[in-house]
Amino acid sequence: MTAAHDGFHRQLYQVAQSALSGQTAQTSGMKRLEAISGSSVGSKDLWMGQTHVAPSTASANHHHGISETGIYVVSGHPEFVFLDESLGEPVERRLRTSPGDYVYVPPWVPHREENPDPDDEAIVVIARTTQEAIVVNLPSLTWTGPAEAS
Repeated sequence: MTAAHDGFHRQLYQVAQSALSGQTAQTSGMKRLEAISGSSVGSKDLWMGQTHVAPSTASANHHHGISETGIYVVSGHPEFVFLDESLGEPVERRLRTSPGDYVYVPPWVPHREENPDPDDEAIVVIARTTQEAIVVNLPSLTWTGPAEAS
C-alpha cells in the first residue's frame, strides 16, 4: 500500500498569517480570524484562530455552546470576565493575563474579554473542540447553558 492510500500518511497544512479569514462568527469589540477549520484545511473536530481586542475595548458577553476553548495570550494583557457562582451568590471575577498565559473556558460559560490597555491591542490564539467557531452573544454574564444533570 502506498503512503497516499494507507490512511496514516497524509499531508500537513500550513496556514500563513496572510491567509487567516475573518469570515467567522464575531462578537462586538473583538475580531476573530480563522486559521484551522473545516473550510480552511478540512479539520473535523478542531477550530483554531486568533482573536484581537482593540485598546480600551470590551467584547460583548458571549459563550461558545458545547465547545471547550483553550486560549494562549500572545501579546497584551487581556482580562477574561465571568460570574463565579461556586459559593452560591454570583460574583463577577476577572482573570488578568500576561503574554505566555493560558486560559480554559468550559462549555456554555458566559464570559467577555476586555483590553484595558489604552494603547496596544491584545492578541490571543484560541483553539476549540468543535470545528465550528460557535459564538452565542448574550445580554449578560448570567448562565444560559443546558440544565445540569441531577
